[in-house]
Amino acid sequence: MPKNKPAKFSGNDNAAPASTQSGASIDAWWWLAHKGTTASFLCISLFALLIRSAVSLYPYSGAGTPPKFGDFEAQRHWMEITTNLPTIDWYRNGTYNDLTYWGLDYPPLTAYQSYIHGIFLQMFNPESVSLLSSRGHESYLGKSLMRWTVLSSDALIFFPAAFFFVLVYHKTRNGSSKSEVAWHIAMILLNPCLILIDHGHFQYNCISLGLTVGAIAAVLYESEVLTCVLFSLALSHKQMSAYFAPAFFSHLLGKCLRQKSPILAVLKLGIAVIVTFVIVWWPYLHSLDDFLMVLSRLAPFERGIYEDYVANFWCTTSILIKWKKLFTTPSLRSLSLAATVLASLPSMVQQILSPSNEGFLYGLLNSSMAFYMFSFQVHEKSILMPFLSATLLALKIPNHFNHLTYYALFSMFPLLCRDKLLLPYLTLHLLFTVIYHSHENHHAKQKTKASSFSFTNFPGYVFLRRTHFFISLVLHAVYLTIQPPQKYPFLFEALIMILCFSYFIMFTLHTNYTQWTLSSHFRSGEKEKKQI
Repeated sequence: MPKNKPAKFSGNDNAAPASTQSGASIDAWWWLAHKGTTASFLCISLFALLIRSAVSLYPYSGAGTPPKFGDFEAQRHWMEITTNLPTIDWYRNGTYNDLTYWGLDYPPLTAYQSYIHGIFLQMFNPESVSLLSSRGHESYLGKSLMRWTVLSSDALIFFPAAFFFVLVYHKTRNGSSKSEVAWHIAMILLNPCLILIDHGHFQYNCISLGLTVGAIAAVLYESEVLTCVLFSLALSHKQMSAYFAPAFFSHLLGKCLRQKSPILAVLKLGIAVIVTFVIVWWPYLHSLDDFLMVLSRLAPFERGIYEDYVANFWCTTSILIKWKKLFTTPSLRSLSLAATVLASLPSMVQQILSPSNEGFLYGLLNSSMAFYMFSFQVHEKSILMPFLSATLLALKIPNHFNHLTYYALFSMFPLLCRDKLLLPYLTLHLLFTVIYHSHENHHAKQKTKASSFSFTNFPGYVFLRRTHFFISLVLHAVYLTIQPPQKYPFLFEALIMILCFSYFIMFTLHTNYTQWTLSSHFRSGEKEKKQI
């Protein structure tokens, strides 16, 4: 019997029939073995773990800075709370759970993760999670165990999800060389933003992002139910996973509308989502008050529309428009919701009208960037969401990906300096540059395939980009060597924010237009098929 031929990764990526899924899976594994992808993945994974371990030797958020310390203490405190109190009290203010001191403000799956890690810490260093008395605990053993929980979470969740994605993406892409596959694996696993935030600053984004990458791979593999389960788990771990929700919703809806029974297709996926959420949220579904109690912790509207100098629309334009003074919090909430929906809408409409695998990947990038730019209460660390999407598209947009990496890292520069992570910041910057330029031939080939419309084609773009880069270098030096004027203590942070925001806007316009051009490419391809 003839072997199944891998479908091209184009604007019209059709699934194999259900009866051939098993054969396709076997063929995929054969393809990987043939290409040597498994060996490349293992080697790069070991190197990526080594880099993460090296970064974890440096300080973390809030190290030695009482009374509240930082994100490291927040994560440790959640382990303390979950291992010592009943489940129903994890989100409730009380004598043993003061919500003003790093109260849990992520969904239940984060709480369960904290509980598992807390049990691990109890086994080897019980004083690090003892109720109340462990606040601010910073023993060497405690810190080492905490770092190990992040490293193991990364290795057990993000790494396998990345492998699943690479497996499916390059199987459907048909024609990827060994060097392209290895380069793509390196770009995903050596994501400098994720490494610096999770293993330097200290968080567990690798879990929610790993679940999201798994859900994305399931979309490419045409397993919609698995997609819904994995993405529901991602949402139940960190609410910021909602940055990707418009892309998942529009793509799956577009696919369902093309089924013989659209209502049944939607119903099937809806049941998968509901069942997953019910299982995860079960302890808090016994009473409406308990459920609303948890929800209220996930939406910190009282903090205002922005806090630190994040390179998004609200914070950047606040230099000219004092949003917090002109509008009430409810008004700003409505404004940000409307702006986010409008910014996500073009991408969503494109996928509903013409769903495709490549369009879906662009949709993830555009919807997550829309949330970063316009949603309520965005942090510098939120750039991880759109940057992850761009990483998955690195082979399609290599030059833009290179620039985005630079400005994504630069947008977090003040945060990382406060955490004393300057050396890891510079080192990972250099490492990325070396690995990125190790595949110059592919980058040159991609330039010839560039869209006819792109801000890179505008007269003066090269001059503008070089000017941007030069200013960023000056700002690096100024931030590290010069004290800002007393009247404007955050002047340099504001300048960094403006510079990064200007690039993000151009990048978003380009990727939104590129996604819409996929529809015209698909239609022209269909016409050619009909003529043949």
